[in-house]
Amino acid sequence: MAAPTAVLLGLESTYADELSDLTVPWTGAEAPEPRLLVLNEELATTLGLDADALRSAPDVLAGATAPEGAKTVAMAYAGHQFGGYAPLLGDGRALLLGELAGPDGRVDLHLKGSGRTPFSRGGDGLAVVGPMLREYLVSEAMHALGIPTTRSLAVTATGRDVMRSGPEPGAVLTRVAASHIRVGTFEFAARKEGLLEPLADYAIARHYPHLQGRCLEFFEAVVDAQAALVAKWMLVGFVHGVMNTDNTTISGQTIDYGPCAFLDAYDPYAVFSSIDHGGRYAFGNQPGVVQWNLARFGETLLRLVTDDPNDAIPAVTAVLESFADRYGRYFAEGLASKLGVAELDPALADDLLTLMRENGLDWTGTFRLLASELRSGAADLGVLEPWVERWRLVLPEDSTAVADAMDRVNPLYIPRNHHVDAALKAATAGDLGPFEELLDVVTHPFEVRAGWEAFAEPAPLQFAEGFQTFCGT
Repeated sequence: MAAPTAVLLGLESTYADELSDLTVPWTGAEAPEPRLLVLNEELATTLGLDADALRSAPDVLAGATAPEGAKTVAMAYAGHQFGGYAPLLGDGRALLLGELAGPDGRVDLHLKGSGRTPFSRGGDGLAVVGPMLREYLVSEAMHALGIPTTRSLAVTATGRDVMRSGPEPGAVLTRVAASHIRVGTFEFAARKEGLLEPLADYAIARHYPHLQGRCLEFFEAVVDAQAALVAKWMLVGFVHGVMNTDNTTISGQTIDYGPCAFLDAYDPYAVFSSIDHGGRYAFGNQPGVVQWNLARFGETLLRLVTDDPNDAIPAVTAVLESFADRYGRYFAEGLASKLGVAELDPALADDLLTLMRENGLDWTGTFRLLASELRSGAADLGVLEPWVERWRLVLPEDSTAVADAMDRVNPLYIPRNHHVDAALKAATAGDLGPFEELLDVVTHPFEVRAGWEAFAEPAPLQFAEGFQTFCGT
């Protein structure tokens, strides 16, 4: 193996250099037999990385060998988890390798599952094949759907078994993000002397450079980015599952795909995560939870908005209260596109959602069915038939053009839970074939291909009724 540490030469460390009090220098655990399971060649090329060199250095991607010259650190942050404040969370099983210059700006290169850190809180700091491949697959599917997200560069097996319900093969995810600065990072810094202002300056310079020195407008930009993001989640039926403040990014990217899932039947109360006993993060609660998380963010910024935090409260509150209108606008614009109309009729939309909820209609399939009806007039509409008659009255005359436009925004394939579950079980047992096929499908979500018909179908009822997701820790 030739010069394995040279594969990531040129990593920068601005976060670790400028915010050293928010990091701890650390290195990954030993990986007895590192082996690359999947590599995102397209992303590697985009980042200016040599895919062949990456393949030659699985020990680097597993965290066992640090890249040459890199300052690898574990990042500190706090967070509200299921509404309760935890003053110190941090990277309990992750490392920031450094930063790369990407086509859209600086990005973090980050390892997940690379071993214990000072923030592990009694955990083993390790990860296993199934959850790491889940994050790889779902994050790449979200990217293909046009939803802001962290991305996945690689998953590397470590050659070490990890105890969960039993022994499972260990793995490390190499993740790429605009940054890993979270609401929880600000919650941590706000409670430490001298950390908040440097963090805010850094975050603004990195993500919203046009707002340097304008903290209230920075807050507004994050509120808007998160409103747009959660609207996109809702429009594709995505359920994050663990929307704690430490999983709410300042950049507006989706992060952490632990217990995530996608809807089959439309149900605002859908919960998949095994630890969300009260349904706090149910599908329909997601916009409200994001706003709650942003309230916690706004609280940390009060003394940066004005010298007297009490004077800042009305201004910050006004921005926070604009979230509902922003989200509503983004969701309405997206739903109008899904329905092929220039402007959404709220009553028509509400009636459709009511029909879908009351009859358990498939969220993804219903919109493709409507486009099919416009083309052929022969779709099996069932309970939708009276509603479709009303919908046709507000559509442009060229129904084929409308159907084509709908198919460009309504995916045919999403990571259906039963297919994801089957692919991860096969991969854990050593067969990557089903995972690789499913990855191909979900990264081409709008492309009709012969042989992919089963991937567009919802899960069998028996599977859907008992399906749960787990964090993997």
